Amino acid sequence: MVRLKDIALRAGVSVMTVSKALRDETDISATTKTRIKQLAQELGYVPDSIAQGLRNKTTKLLGVVISSTTNPVYARMVMALEDQAYELGYEMILAHTRNTPEREDVQIRRLLSRRVDGIFISPVYRLAPTAPIYEELKRRGSPVVILGHLAAFCSHFPNVETDDIQGSFNATKHLLQIGHRRIAYFSGPVASPFAQERYEGYRRALREFKIEPDEKLIFNAGTTIDEGGKAALQFLNENANATAIQSFNDLVAIGASNILLNQGVKIPKQISMVGFGNILTSEHFRVPLTTVRQPKARLGIAAMESMMKIIRGERPASRRLPAELVIRKSTCAPCA
Repeated sequence: MVRLKDIALRAGVSVMTVSKALRDETDISATTKTRIKQLAQELGYVPDSIAQGLRNKTTKLLGVVISSTTNPVYARMVMALEDQAYELGYEMILAHTRNTPEREDVQIRRLLSRRVDGIFISPVYRLAPTAPIYEELKRRGSPVVILGHLAAFCSHFPNVETDDIQGSFNATKHLLQIGHRRIAYFSGPVASPFAQERYEGYRRALREFKIEPDEKLIFNAGTTIDEGGKAALQFLNENANATAIQSFNDLVAIGASNILLNQGVKIPKQISMVGFGNILTSEHFRVPLTTVRQPKARLGIAAMESMMKIIRGERPASRRLPAELVIRKSTCAPCA
């Protein structure tokens, strides 16, 4: 391993001069800096980031905690975070919770043991008003940015989120404007704030059109393709007599659509279908899916901006970004 001493011997200068040149200190001439940096590169010198971290009390590491990279919603957000981290000279450590509180606790503690400079967390939502690991993060004063909506247990941290109420409202309003009046809703997890917001957006749009929400048109669907398929089977078995289905997310919509199509139901001629999220698959599905585009990359950029403010000692405000309705071939006016 090449050391500062080795560079100093080759350059004919002191170790201190090499150290200052590599740190761009102002009391070293530009010519000397250039010569030493070039020599360090030729010798293959790699700075000891751990030693630098001990000196500067910073590791230039950032943790990212999400449920799983198999969830396509996170792909663009994490990529945007990584791009921003790269430009700012940080490295990222990615950890998965599998959406279980116990694993979330372990992953956050592991990141704390690595002395990361900050942690981005997509929480495992629970109904409890407090969670010990989040209380610990608060006591420590750890820089934390929540990726998603706040719940009671993590409400003391800044966050970035999509305006899910308005996004869902616009999706339902689109169906209403093209003539649908009986719109089924495939709902998400009860404990999830963004699932609650999307359901509220659906209800608000119905009320704007003077339609009272019908509980017989609400089906618990979860978050996955399989769960969407199960909700579709229940929908068919109960003969809900709806002309459109609005789903909690695109995966649920795709799972439900697969079942309906395989049962001979024509989309959108017999049932219009709307998702939420605009994952890549939605555009290339058997019937391209009308959905709500979440600003995933912009959420990642906003999250990093908030993190840098915290690291600088500032208190950033939470950010709420608008979502955009994307109309494709899965929706049309109901048949007479």
